[in-house]
Amino acid sequence: MLIITIKQGKEKSLLEERQPWIYASAVERVDGRPQEKMTAGITALVHTSSGQFIARAAYNSKSQIRARIWSYDADEPVDHALIKRRVKAAVAKRSGATTKPVVLVSGDEDGLSGLLVEWYGGLKGYLVCEFQAAGVEAWKVPIVQSLMAETGCKNVYERADALLRKGEGLPVLSGVLAGDEPPEAIELTEKGVKFSIDIRTGRRDKFR
Repeated sequence: MLIITIKQGKEKSLLEERQPWIYASAVERVDGRPQEKMTAGITALVHTSSGQFIARAAYNSKSQIRARIWSYDADEPVDHALIKRRVKAAVAKRSGATTKPVVLVSGDEDGLSGLLVEWYGGLKGYLVCEFQAAGVEAWKVPIVQSLMAETGCKNVYERADALLRKGEGLPVLSGVLAGDEPPEAIELTEKGVKFSIDIRTGRRDKFR
């Protein structure tokens, strides 16, 4: 497993403030096999300069955010069970089969850094996912499976933020991940106002 060593004096924000991101300027070195270092989103151990465990994180050599924290718990592995727990907790906080858009997953707030998930149209609608970081990109399949299991929604669409994905060294891809292709526009109601939206782009085309 990769080991990210943090520069002396740069570990305070992690140890005391539990910050979710590690920038390139805070990294002293990365130890591990060359192939692992080039694998975007690979899980790494984060250590202080004296070798003390800090966290487990998703490493990305192509991003200025070199690592995004998965867990500060030394006994918590990064595996399918962790992904399932995080998705389940996020959905439980916000879900509801309604006709208004619902933000189901909000990145760092839910321990899934770089993941944004919105739910449009309830059970027969669409889950729209943005994988904005290499760590959640690497766990895309179990994330989508968990979202479908927890919501009962069968249609999942991936929307790409080109700027963010390019900054992570990820290809800019959009398309259906499960279920049906979304229509060009769907009608929703938010705060009593009806409008149509193209969920593939997020653009609201008109208000009524």
